[in-house]
Order: sequence, then C-alpha cells, then structure tokens
Amino acid sequence: MNIEKTIKNLKLRGFEVSFFENKEAASDYLLSQIKNTTVGIGGCLTADQMGLYEKLIEAGNDVAWHWRTPGWETLEKENSAEVFISSANAIAETGEILNIDGRGNRLAGLVFGKKRVYIIAGTNKLCPDFDSALSRARNTAAVKNVMRFPNETPCKIDGKCHDCRVPDRVCNALMVLWGPMMDMEKVEVILIDEELGM
Repeated sequence: MNIEKTIKNLKLRGFEVSFFENKEAASDYLLSQIKNTTVGIGGCLTADQMGLYEKLIEAGNDVAWHWRTPGWETLEKENSAEVFISSANAIAETGEILNIDGRGNRLAGLVFGKKRVYIIAGTNKLCPDFDSALSRARNTAAVKNVMRFPNETPCKIDGKCHDCRVPDRVCNALMVLWGPMMDMEKVEVILIDEELGM
C-alpha cells in the first residue's frame, strides 16, 4: 500500500492524520492529547492491544468501555463522552474509512456529537481502493470478529461473507466515512506501521 498517498487523500477529505512507527509512540501521542476528560471506546481490538483503557485512566480520564464494563449504561456513556476512540475495518488508499457493526454503538460514536474522534488503525487495514476496502471489511475484519462469539453464521465455515439472514448475524450495518461529520470538534486518523486489530 502507498501510505503517503493514503495520508494525502485522507487529508484531502478533511481528516487530520498522524503516522507512527509503532503502537507505543501512538499511545504516547494520544495520552498527550487526551487529558482530564471523558472518553468512550468503541469495540476496538487495536485499543486493547495498545492498552489504551488502562493508560487513559492512569492519565486522569473517565473512560467508558463496554468491553470492560458491559451494559447499556456503558454504551450510552461511550457515545456521550467528549472523546471517542475506535478503529476502522478498512481504509482505502482513496481516503474512505469503512466500518461494519452489529449493534451500531460504534458507528454512532464515530458520526454523532460535538466531540473529538480518534480512529486508530494499523497499516494492515490499508487497501488500494474502495472495492478492496469493502472486501476487507466484509471478508476479513467481520469474519475475524464473529469468530470471537458463539454465533452460528455461514462465514464461520468458509471464512467469507454470505450476506446471510441468520439470527446470529453481527454485520447489520456498513458505514463509509467520506469525511468528518459536521460539527465534530476534531476527527483524526492515527495510522500505526504495525499489524493491529482484525
């Protein structure tokens, strides 16, 4: 993937972008930006691999994450926080950011509210164009995600999306960010030159 071209196109779409060689440097940057505020984390393996939940709490933030404290109250706190952190299932070299979700809390946190949003992603999420990004979101990230659950879905058998109609389906919405949403204080993509997340 052409990282420089991806960064250029993300910026042309209005996103702020920071690039880091490793997750430790990215964590240090995020901790310098996020202090003494409320933080919500969407379902995000990358944040887990970076240890962000613990680090943000140690830095004096009030952090809500349903992976640590399950329940609707936590989900609501995530989305009403001053800062929202999530990842991307795929980022196209042309600058589109794609995410698939089952419940919608992660998508809602990325697109609504007067807040700062940080989208953290390893360079393994980068794809050469929109079609390949869509394929990655559906056939790589979504399939790996459902493997974490006891759900009975066709993709568990052969590792590819069937656009199924089974009750256990966890891929109920696809969101494409073509640019930052109106009235957001800040939307920044944090690219990390490592393989992270799903």
